[in-house]
Amino acid sequence: MTPLASQWPNAINSPTPPLGGQRSSAHTLSSPDKTRVKSTWILQPGVLDQCLYVVCLILLPSAFVCMLANVLLFFPNGERLETSQISTQVWLMGGLIGGGLFMLCPSCSAIRAGGKGCCGKGCCGNRCRMLNSVFSSAFGLIGAIYGTSVASAGLAIGPKCRVSDETWKYPFEDAPQGNSSYLVDKSLWSVCVFPENAVLWHIVLFSIILGLGTVQVVLLAIQVINGCLGCVCGDCRNSKEDDGGL
Repeated sequence: MTPLASQWPNAINSPTPPLGGQRSSAHTLSSPDKTRVKSTWILQPGVLDQCLYVVCLILLPSAFVCMLANVLLFFPNGERLETSQISTQVWLMGGLIGGGLFMLCPSCSAIRAGGKGCCGKGCCGNRCRMLNSVFSSAFGLIGAIYGTSVASAGLAIGPKCRVSDETWKYPFEDAPQGNSSYLVDKSLWSVCVFPENAVLWHIVLFSIILGLGTVQVVLLAIQVINGCLGCVCGDCRNSKEDDGGL
């Protein structure tokens, strides 16, 4: 048997290398390694920053809408009233403070997420950025809960208006709830003599604050979890790949 013939079986059984004479790195990864690479990609700070940026795109406009709604509540039907004629729930300013000013902190934090800031680069920088988002989101979450609580109380108690005996009071405060509530029975709105359309004005604006506040609570709760994942499980990228943080 010739030397070439003696080597022929070994040549058949040996694996054929890919082009370039080197084996692809994909063939060297075991199943646990592939899972680790996939989870690392999901938890990269860039992916988490994108989630933070999407939250910002919703929080910032909702904050201005809540502030505008709360300001309009001071002028029911465009009427200028005295201080004692405005309901307590309006003075608590759940939309102006809770759903508005408190939202500016997590929104501005998300806007600045693309810069290096004080957190720097590397592992500490990535985790610092995510930890900062956790604190700012928790701060905004407190404001959102406050705004929704005030709006819920405002809808439950009802507006303060002048009734037929020329006194200012809350005519729906002790009214029965359910199908006979002023929220669903428009025939009860005539109890308020002044300002005109005060009940409709009250319901619409407080409903806007309550609805947007609920959205804010959900988004900020998600962002708190997102930031904790980024802080605990975030990867350590090379400085040339690091896009920085807050």
